[in-house]
Amino acid sequence: MTTQPTRIVDAHVHIWDPARTDWYPYLSRPPEHGAGDASRMYRRFSVDTYAAETSKWNVEKFVNVAAATGGHSVEETVELDRNAQAGGGPHAIVGGLPPTETVAEAVELIERQMTASRFRGVRPMGPSAAPVPDAAALRALEERNLLFELMAHPDQLQQAATQLAGFDDLTVVVEHTGWPRSDSDEERALWRDGIDALAAVGGNVLCKLSGLAMPLECMGVDAFAPWIEHAIEAFGVDRCMFASNFPVDATYGTFDELYTVFSAVTADLDVESRAKLFADNAERVYRC
Repeated sequence: MTTQPTRIVDAHVHIWDPARTDWYPYLSRPPEHGAGDASRMYRRFSVDTYAAETSKWNVEKFVNVAAATGGHSVEETVELDRNAQAGGGPHAIVGGLPPTETVAEAVELIERQMTASRFRGVRPMGPSAAPVPDAAALRALEERNLLFELMAHPDQLQQAATQLAGFDDLTVVVEHTGWPRSDSDEERALWRDGIDALAAVGGNVLCKLSGLAMPLECMGVDAFAPWIEHAIEAFGVDRCMFASNFPVDATYGTFDELYTVFSAVTADLDVESRAKLFADNAERVYRC
């Protein structure tokens, strides 16, 4: 029987309320077709809900990642930070970086979010947002000791690696295990090349082991293992971290089922390596 990790720092959660249709318009109407139970994603997901659904595991801290659209992602950061102490989290926040016409405007949005004490960095938000922002925006993050989260599909990963090369003092977190769209042979080949390219950029680039339930349409050890094992092989245990991506990945199962899979896939690793993957690395990277 696989032993549960001693503690968890969940590196990717979305606290949201679909009733706020200006912030989360894409949550206003669940899809009528598709695999999984969409109602488990398209629902109000509060800190209390998250706590209840993770109660079987020792989740000490969690990181909220921007989900509101456009400029609302900036206000989402500020509001979540304001409510965090009384509400039990989040313990760190990755804010949004909506498309802007100038770098000065991007910097203004970054600095607005720096008023939030739990703000740690950004990811691009919005349909026209490029996976990697302008080099000057990356430099602004680097200068402010803020991290950049890369949300890019496998066919974009190698280009992203090229664009991120040279930013040695910028912490980069690759979201959702490189965000595959399917488990096809073609997608996996693109993904492997992209993951290897990003891992080779340098020790400042890490990989968030999350988001696999959606493209694989399940939570299963056999389905997850090839992706997780290759990512850990490429980046090493010091540069990977597990995350739930809840409530999005809840479409395909419970937190208990997801973390049981994570635990089983890493059952052969030593205690220290598992501690890094489940808690220590996220705690270090997000300074929480």
